[in-house]
Amino acid sequence: MGTDREPPEDPERPVDGSDGEDYEDEVEEELAEAQRARTESRIEFYGGPISSTVPLGLFVVWAIFQSGVLRIGDTTGLVAGMLVSLVVGMFLAKGSWAKYANTIFEGMTQRVAATAIVAWLWAGMFAETIQTGGFVDGLVWAAQTLGVGASLFPAITFVLAALLATGIGTGYGTTIAFTALFFPAGLLVGANPVLMFGSILSGAVFGDNLAPVSDTTIVSAVTQDADIGGVVASRFKYAIVAAVFAFAGYVVAGSMLPGLDLGPGAAEILGEQSNPFGLVHLVSMGVVIFTAVQGRHIVEAISWGIVVAFVFNVTLGLAATSDMINFAAPENLGIAQALSVLPFVTLVPSDEAGVGGSLYAGAEGFFPLIVLTLLIVAGAQIMIRGGGFQAIQDWLLDTVATSVRRAETTMVLGTALVNALITINTAAEIAIAPYIARLGERFNINGYRRANILDANTSALGYIFPWSGGVLVGYAVLQGMPEQYEWFTQSMVVNPIEVWPFVFHGWLLLFVFLFAALTGFGREYTTDRETEEVARV
Repeated sequence: MGTDREPPEDPERPVDGSDGEDYEDEVEEELAEAQRARTESRIEFYGGPISSTVPLGLFVVWAIFQSGVLRIGDTTGLVAGMLVSLVVGMFLAKGSWAKYANTIFEGMTQRVAATAIVAWLWAGMFAETIQTGGFVDGLVWAAQTLGVGASLFPAITFVLAALLATGIGTGYGTTIAFTALFFPAGLLVGANPVLMFGSILSGAVFGDNLAPVSDTTIVSAVTQDADIGGVVASRFKYAIVAAVFAFAGYVVAGSMLPGLDLGPGAAEILGEQSNPFGLVHLVSMGVVIFTAVQGRHIVEAISWGIVVAFVFNVTLGLAATSDMINFAAPENLGIAQALSVLPFVTLVPSDEAGVGGSLYAGAEGFFPLIVLTLLIVAGAQIMIRGGGFQAIQDWLLDTVATSVRRAETTMVLGTALVNALITINTAAEIAIAPYIARLGERFNINGYRRANILDANTSALGYIFPWSGGVLVGYAVLQGMPEQYEWFTQSMVVNPIEVWPFVFHGWLLLFVFLFAALTGFGREYTTDRETEEVARV
């Protein structure tokens, strides 16, 4: 355990063990670009740099009013809020508005936004495809056979979601898959819906924080000049403490919070949704995990999972080809009539023509969230170019972080503030990372320690705030469930404002690091240990 002693003088800077991996190089290039943006001509605002925080700050106010006060869980409404916020910010910009407008485009082309979007689309297609193949039915059958009832199901879901997220390295992808699959299964066995959603988000937090192949893990290591292997090993003690208490919390809450009453036909619904053959898609999930652990790109890993799931569905009769991809063509169209012999072409009245199937539906639901993500990252770029981030950082450095203990506490709370504004956790991490490095170097705090504080809080809070990407991506899946299950009603959809107290692992991880900052638990200085030159995943 570290202490709050004075830091040693003239410590050696940790060695950057980068092995030139493509993603790490891109992260470093993006950070360099962000630094150049700070030194280039900034956007000048009436009221000074702090006015550049208005777009993101106003968006948070809009989100709280919409989601918290009015209880409206509408992602498209948040898109409108972010658009209005960017327009208001433009009126505060001095001089030509062209620079402000161009900065919006710069932000929307950031790689961090594309990373989240790709994870959502691929994971959505995969989850929808194995759902079409009856995986939920298999989970219900397994829960009944093994005697996993309503009280234990959320806790088991948390553990399994944590394992998947750690294996594939994407908390967003895990949230999508488990919301689509485990959430309805949990409701059928009697689990509380809000607790189920919270347990899924908690599992995503665990994996995002600990997975060696997670983008947040890589960014936290690269930005703090630490090697990934050492970072993961050093943060395990924090993650496991939070996870143990989170598991216990879900066991206790699961036995106390009631589930939904599915009505007099509950037993019949449960019987209809119970089928062991759907468990074959455990192999599909295993393929994704195995491929990801082998170091393959997450897009490749999930793509293999989609292929395997597709083959299982067709060869085992779990789903028809048209259930996964379907061109519903006008029945009076000659070419469509000729092609109707194909398994993925069906004839329908002209006014019903369209594209459908699990691959289409798995991607479609995320379109409003994709637009929102691009706009939020654009707002962050405005704040960077306007000097808002720099102004806040300088104030914290000069007036708040006056000792090691206060410096680390500021790191924890500072990352919380940034995540409240930038709701895509990797984007928030990149924005705050230079400040964490600068503050840590002032007090000679080891790169591992800095990376752990940075990653834990961006991972945790990215799945807690009702307007955060992790919560909204799960909510997007929930909104489509009334169309997928006859028994699933709109009242079963969990509003994002309801789930934030139940993301136990996220809150506990935040409290663990706040405790560590205040007490010195796990604190290391640069002379205590140097980072190793190891190959980063």
